[in-house]
Amino acid sequence: MLAVETINLTKDYRVGFWRTRPRRALERLSLEVEIGEVFGLLGPNGAGKSTTLKILLGLVFPTAGSARLFGRDPRDISAHQSVGYLPENPSFYDHLTAKEFMTYAASLFGLSDKARTRQIGLLLEQVGLSDSGKFPLRKFSKGMIQRLGIAQALINDPDLIFLDEPMSGLDPVGRREVRNLILQLKENGKTIFFSTHILSDAETLCDRVAILDHGRLQGCGELREILQVGLSSTEIVLEKPSRDAVVALEPFASSVVRTGNRVRLELRAESDLTEVLAQIVRWNAKLISLNPVRMSLEDYFMERVGGNDNSSLRNTAAAGTESPKSE
Repeated sequence: MLAVETINLTKDYRVGFWRTRPRRALERLSLEVEIGEVFGLLGPNGAGKSTTLKILLGLVFPTAGSARLFGRDPRDISAHQSVGYLPENPSFYDHLTAKEFMTYAASLFGLSDKARTRQIGLLLEQVGLSDSGKFPLRKFSKGMIQRLGIAQALINDPDLIFLDEPMSGLDPVGRREVRNLILQLKENGKTIFFSTHILSDAETLCDRVAILDHGRLQGCGELREILQVGLSSTEIVLEKPSRDAVVALEPFASSVVRTGNRVRLELRAESDLTEVLAQIVRWNAKLISLNPVRMSLEDYFMERVGGNDNSSLRNTAAAGTESPKSE
């Protein structure tokens, strides 16, 4: 059984004021998410990530196609008993304290008083809010609200957790803590499905990723396979090489960069590595490192969507860069 499955999922919205017209947010999206994996849905702003999550949660309905959570229709209320959800830019009742809000969230799942107290204390400690439980939410920063949102998504000890841009608004320490929490959830057998445009988070956390652009699936696969696809080049770093050594190696290199006493050469794909090493020995150059340069997740992402005229992509493709609200 799959944790999440979508088959030809399509969603059109009506846009405009007087004469509305359809705008396609998703185009025949088919995905499979295995139980126990961390799955990342990547894409620039407006790619359809939040729309996908909302359909999977039964918050909006697809125009065509179907979706399943553990084999059940997302519109089946019973399917939500084992699901947790963090929306993008969460907004909660600001007159409540963190503990009062968590108590309210726990009551929606029918937790007993004893289980409720234990779970709330544990989760507030996990997200770093154990000392802030008695303060009203209007005094919370954006990062603290984000942490609280993650805590409420886990209140029912769900087997499947949807996180829409979970790192939004968090400082570097908070992001590291959330990453560690996601990895801990995976160790506990949970399935995590999260959307993001921050590629470094996906590269750190995900077993598999899917890339969306303008509602269309551009690529999907295991990270270890994606990042091992193709050896793009070989990088050599030399310490204080002579001018003659650099001149002898330049025909083998696509780029030569000098930084202080070191010279970095990126070899052409067709270069004969044996001949390059022979030249290094011949000119008595000191070899510091020789590394294969493989495709990064950012390279893969840009290869799939970088050719599109999408201004938001340029703002979000760089790892670790925040951007404005997406869908």
